[in-house]
Formats: sequence, structure tokens, C-alpha cells
Amino acid sequence: MASSLLPPKIPSISFSSSAAAPRRIPRRQLVRAKIREIFMPALSSTMTEGKIVSWIKSEGDHVSKGESVVVVESDKADMDVETFHGGILAAILVSEGETAPIGAPIGLLAETEDEIAEARAKAAAQSSPIAEPEKVVANLAAPTASPPKAEAISPANPGSNIVPFTKMQAAVSKNMVESLTVPVFRVGYSIATDALDDLYEKVKLKGVTMTVLLAKAAAMALVQHPVVNAACRDGKSFVYNTKINISVAVAIEGGLITPVLQDADKLDLYLLSKKWKELLKKTRTKQLQPHEYNSGTFALSNLGMFGVETFDAILPPGQGAIMAVGASKPAVIADKNGFFSVKNTMLVNVTADHRIIYGADLAAFLQTFSKIIENPESLTM
Repeated sequence: MASSLLPPKIPSISFSSSAAAPRRIPRRQLVRAKIREIFMPALSSTMTEGKIVSWIKSEGDHVSKGESVVVVESDKADMDVETFHGGILAAILVSEGETAPIGAPIGLLAETEDEIAEARAKAAAQSSPIAEPEKVVANLAAPTASPPKAEAISPANPGSNIVPFTKMQAAVSKNMVESLTVPVFRVGYSIATDALDDLYEKVKLKGVTMTVLLAKAAAMALVQHPVVNAACRDGKSFVYNTKINISVAVAIEGGLITPVLQDADKLDLYLLSKKWKELLKKTRTKQLQPHEYNSGTFALSNLGMFGVETFDAILPPGQGAIMAVGASKPAVIADKNGFFSVKNTMLVNVTADHRIIYGADLAAFLQTFSKIIENPESLTM
């Protein structure tokens, strides 16, 4: 997604009145802004400042309306940002590698070559606001004040290093702290996976991963248990989501992000797998768009591929439940007649918001999920 950097122009219009008989007053020529600020956009709900990754355009380059001019690193991804108007990039105020708070000017756009020198003079003087009194410019977003610098922290052990959070790590930290305000409970469930393992051996030749199989099974179970797909955001009501969007936790260098498989219940397994590959590619190149990581309604975290047997996941803000899936391993199982056999099983733990989801709700959901996993033919239909 590309974000617009510039606000639209606001024309200045004069009105006149007279005690004499009404007469037609010719419209005055509108005064148009000549120099515009390019400001740091808000690319996510948790973003407080952005880092300039690169300027696509250089000073003096002509820019068309809707053309990308700069790449900004938010707390989630790198995004191309477009201009709302055409003109000439007269001055760059924030260089590559530097950061600026949301709403702060990062560049100046001149309408014609005649205004370039004026814009550069203003940039050199760091004057604000940009517009002269006789020129009419839309009110720009007020720059957000930079947070006060924290006092230097001394390492507890001599020789240790203090490493500040990256933007993504800071965002993850903020979300994790926020999640502590939600009253949650956890339910574990053991599920036989022999049939699922057999299916996986067949479909992995077509590029389908175990994570996609699990996401599809969860989505199908959520269709029958919509309350587990709901969310409580204000502590006073809850929202039944009309879509089933499975957000999947993915570890990347320097942080964690949750790409979203949208409409996972409606897409067939192979199309869902294709979508997942596209999301992973964007994740690793930091090109995910906001709707591709912040639209989840149910979360999934799978550490089974690392051999982890069981773990609990922290509930993401704005969602009702998250499923933690462990590895499938052989276990001795006794059937209802008392006969023992060895079957592959995996442990699934679900963390849920107890304000809207109760124990019976989660137990019923896990029973349905278990039936789908143990009889997975419906996953390929």
C-alpha cells in the first residue's frame, strides 16, 4: 500500500456585502499554494515515528501525483509512500537513515521551478510553517513532539552492552504489555494426527505446509463457533467478526509479525497455500501492507516444526483467541475398550479472552477442531 503524504489545497474565497442593490461581484482569483510540506505519514496504529529507508526521488526531480517518492520504515514494514500532488522535490529535510515523528516535515515540494530556490531557502532556515501569509495551504498535521530522551542505563555487569529496541521490537513490547490488561484463560487438548500426517505427505508435494493445513482446519472450526472468532475492544461489548482471518505468528530478523490469511474458511487449500507463500515473501522483504498484518480475527502460533511439544501463546490485542500448536509425536493411547496402541498426537493450547469466551465455548471449538484434524478429508474439498 502506498500512503499519501500531502493534504489537498484549500482555496481562499472572498465574500462581500453592500447596502446598495445586490449586484454580481466577480469572483476573485483563487490563491494557490506554491510550496507544500511532505510530512511523515502514520503507516500503522502503533507507529509514533518513521525512519527514511531511501528517497526514490532526488532533489530537483519532477514528481507526478500518486508517484512514490520515499520508502519509510514503520514498526511493521517498509512502505513506498506517494505524493498527493505533482511538482518538484525541492528539498529533502530528513535524510536516509534518519527518523522523524509522525506529522513532521521530511521534504518540500515546489509547484514550479520558480519556487525551488524559495523552498530551499526555507529548508536551510528550518522555518515553519512553510506557507507565506498570502498563500493558502491546508492545515498540516502538527508534528508530534519527540519523546524525552531516557536516562542512560548502566549495564548490571561490566562489559555488557545496552542495545535499544528496534521499531518492530518496541511495537511487539507495547502489544505484549497491552495484552496483560486482558483477563485470559487457557485450555489444552491432545489430538491424534496420524491422518493429518498422511495428508501432509501427499499435499506437501504441491507446496502446502503444515501451518496452512492447521490454519485451514482452525478456520473451518471457527465457522461453527463464531464466538471464538469474536473480539472485545472496549471492555463493554464484543464484535462478531463477519470474516475469518487467521493471523499466523512468523519470526523474522529483529522481531515478530503476524501475516494474515484472509477469508481462510472460503479459500480452498491450494489457493490458501499460494496466498501464504505470497505473504511470507512480503514478510521477509518487509513489504507487507497494513491490512496484511493487522486484520486478523484469530491467531495461530506453530512451533511444532522446532520439536516444541507444548507452550502457551500470548493473546494479541484486538483478538479473542490464539492457538499454540506443538509437535506431533508418538504416544501410547488406550481406546475405549482398554486396548493400547501407538499413535502420533500433538498438544494444542488455546489462550482466550475470558470476557467474551468461556470454558465451554473453547472446549466445543477444540472438539470440532480435533474432529477435522483426525478426519482431514474435508480440508481438501
